Amino acid sequence: MRKLFLFVLILFTQQCLASTLPAHIASLTSPDVTTSTPPELNVNKIVDWVHVKKSNRRMFLMQGESVVREYRIALGSSPRGHKVKQGDQKTPEGHYRLSFIMENSAFHRSMHISYPNYRDKEHADRLGFDPGGDIKIHGLKNDDDRDPQFIQSFDWTDGCIAISNEEMDEFLALVEIGTPIFIEW
Repeated sequence: MRKLFLFVLILFTQQCLASTLPAHIASLTSPDVTTSTPPELNVNKIVDWVHVKKSNRRMFLMQGESVVREYRIALGSSPRGHKVKQGDQKTPEGHYRLSFIMENSAFHRSMHISYPNYRDKEHADRLGFDPGGDIKIHGLKNDDDRDPQFIQSFDWTDGCIAISNEEMDEFLALVEIGTPIFIEW
């Protein structure tokens, strides 16, 4: 009975999202999404989806088709193309979800991206690779006391998306767990 209730709840949520989000985001389904921290009910959470343009080093927080916030981002040292395997220094491209928050890590707060999804795992398996994982949006390294504008002026992550600590605090105040994210070159 509980599984049936959850299934109906998921279908209802997807139909509600489909009526408010752009078609390419509303059609997103991700069976790999896990939520280890329950989403908070907060009226300040006004972001429907997140759009990352790797080629422009920009991340946009979106409400429908309107930009709510824009951030300058840093990526991995080899950002062009889709992530295929662990250690390739690439940020994945495609449709994912923001799945949980980490307060205690080597970086100032972070939100996990649901990479790898089923297709990513299948593709890596066909090539004989480990797809990697642990891809996040995060702040700066905890022990780095250099000027954030300097740090963000070049690509320095292992494939994650980095923003300043102040921006990460704002991001977490505006974006809920489960929010769709679309990453493209």
